[in-house]
Amino acid sequence: MRKTIPAAFIFVVLLFPFVLSSCAHIWPAPVLVDSDNDGVPDNYDYRNDYTTPPYYDQCPTSTPRGAKVGDWGCPLDADRDGVPDYLDKCPGTPAGVKLDKDGCPLDSDGDGIPDYLDKCPDTPKGMAVDQEGCPLAARVQPSGAVSAVETQIVEKGRVTLNVEFDFDKAVIKKKFHDEIGNLAAVMKKYTDLKITIEGHTDNVGGLTYNEKLSQRRADAVKKYLVEKFGIEDSRLTAKGYGPIRPIESNATKEGRQKNRRVEAAADYIIKK
Repeated sequence: MRKTIPAAFIFVVLLFPFVLSSCAHIWPAPVLVDSDNDGVPDNYDYRNDYTTPPYYDQCPTSTPRGAKVGDWGCPLDADRDGVPDYLDKCPGTPAGVKLDKDGCPLDSDGDGIPDYLDKCPDTPKGMAVDQEGCPLAARVQPSGAVSAVETQIVEKGRVTLNVEFDFDKAVIKKKFHDEIGNLAAVMKKYTDLKITIEGHTDNVGGLTYNEKLSQRRADAVKKYLVEKFGIEDSRLTAKGYGPIRPIESNATKEGRQKNRRVEAAADYIIKK
């Protein structure tokens, strides 16, 4: 005997979709909240679902009004330097450059050339520099001082630079920057002039140690001329003489200070 499906069951099955459709109109639609008014809804009820559109705000309370945001509701950072565009005063910063709080490259010596481009990062304040951040020797040096160095090189073939060192040190102090610049200016005027930088010490300590110390002093001045003033390395030679060529008595503190010095010797006499 064939079983038949009750007519009432068939009626319920056919009616069920219409019932569901009616209920959908009764249930309220979810309200999308946008706490920071950036156009990206918070969607609190589905705040852990960031996979399908509409996208939900991952920065619902930290975005200031008016800041441009990305798909996820966070402020844009076009150069990816960690400083959002609305705060970034230097939005085109290259990747990997050290920044200040405004998103701009650091300029440690305040010469207007950022550190990542500055080939002379320790330029004294107020000094005119070129596009690489190095001093413009012609502008830095007073003409009288330059001419005095030039006169000694022309007349004697050498000049004692006013560059002195602390005891047992080979560090050039900033106050001697101009004096080294005077020599640089002469070398830039006479482009075929080559100079030997001679380092000297007082007589305190052993001979071998002082010879090495005087070499470090000569090397320091040579490096300064190359890096700070752009003098070609090939035009410079550095040689240390230790304590064997004093210009003052080593019996006094003042005399020993004078002997801790450098001199510049020309490889030829400039024609007058």
